[in-house]
Amino acid sequence: MSSIQKIIDKTVAPIETDLDGWEKAAGNPTMKTWIEYTSPDESMITGCWEATPGTYRTSYAAWEFVHMISGEVIITPDGGEPQTYSAGDAFMVEADFVGTWEITETVFKHFAIKLK
Repeated sequence: MSSIQKIIDKTVAPIETDLDGWEKAAGNPTMKTWIEYTSPDESMITGCWEATPGTYRTSYAAWEFVHMISGEVIITPDGGEPQTYSAGDAFMVEADFVGTWEITETVFKHFAIKLK
């Protein structure tokens, strides 16, 4: 039997520390992560993420779909060109991404991450 799960559950307590693998590279950005849904087989999570201005260096081990709700970020893959995303944009980050996220305006995004 299938079900539908509402996203943006204001009762979920955020993770208020930087996520594993996200290292501050410039400035003093902060982040909050709300994991609002985990699939029964733990292969997928969804939720919201907020980050303040500054730059993080990160590498991805899983695929992520992002829908930007507010703010602006410049994402630069190692050896690649910077790409700017802002409110209303949607994009995929592949599992082998390595590079930087420069948050130029406080970001709020929805995400879906395929873990397995």
